[in-house]
Amino acid sequence: MPLVAGQEAHWTSNPRNEIVELIPALRAFARTFCKDVNDADDLVQETLTKGLTSIHQFRPGTSMKSWLFTIMRNTFYTRIKIALREAPGSADCVSAKPASDATQEWSARGREIAAAIEKLPQQQREILTLVGVLGVSYEEAADICGCAMGTVKSRLNRARLRLLEELGESSAVSSLQNSEAHPVSSLRR
Repeated sequence: MPLVAGQEAHWTSNPRNEIVELIPALRAFARTFCKDVNDADDLVQETLTKGLTSIHQFRPGTSMKSWLFTIMRNTFYTRIKIALREAPGSADCVSAKPASDATQEWSARGREIAAAIEKLPQQQREILTLVGVLGVSYEEAADICGCAMGTVKSRLNRARLRLLEELGESSAVSSLQNSEAHPVSSLRR
């Protein structure tokens, strides 16, 4: 059907038609607020509903795009305020707080380990610190200490065994079993 000269002007001057033309731009703008496509589409739908309901407030000669973008922005921030205000018991609910092990045991254990490390001979303490704490490779530790890589491995092994002895542990596995005995670690969420 051919267009009459006045029909094209009528199409662009009708605010409802202009709103329909702006839907792709509204969807793109909504994606800046919402990462989820469905949430973005919901925001567009709510913006369109508010825009069409309030179309009588639109001032001809101003930008329809800016007007709708303002409605969308305000709608998004209003949603956030409502969600924060209506979050059921989030501020007071103890079950929402993450559970963690008591720090006193770990602090005491840390002091015991530090004291046991201090009792090691200087060469073993140095290798244990380089490899075990700082994560330096055996090769780098050998270069730093000026000894063979086999000497680094030997000193590290002796340091670990002596450390376990100082801590009253029979093996590294028994130390791990003690750390797994905490009830909070066994909770599944």
